[in-house]
Amino acid sequence: ELQQKVEETEVLKMELQMLETERVRLSLVEEKLLDVLQLLQQLRGLNISKRALGKILLSTLESCCDPQPGKAQLLEVLDTLQQELAACELLHKQPLEQAQSPRSLSNPLVISC
Repeated sequence: ELQQKVEETEVLKMELQMLETERVRLSLVEEKLLDVLQLLQQLRGLNISKRALGKILLSTLESCCDPQPGKAQLLEVLDTLQQELAACELLHKQPLEQAQSPRSLSNPLVISC
């Protein structure tokens, strides 16, 4: 009976360890999803077109194409999507900076030079 209890205890420890590992993995997925959603909200505020967002999504899915999808691929897709969206956000910030530079040209001091 003691040996059986020890074996049951070992099995329960292994199950607990597997649950903890899964909890950590799900926590990472949740964080990535939140990051992606925040980037999507920021891009929506910049009036990015649905077509551009669709291209980003399709590009992400194509770059993460794997014949054997699994849990690791999900995190890879989310990570890649986050990087693609972040790069897109940076591209949209540049036109704002360029739009500000013509205003500086309208400065009378710049014209007189």
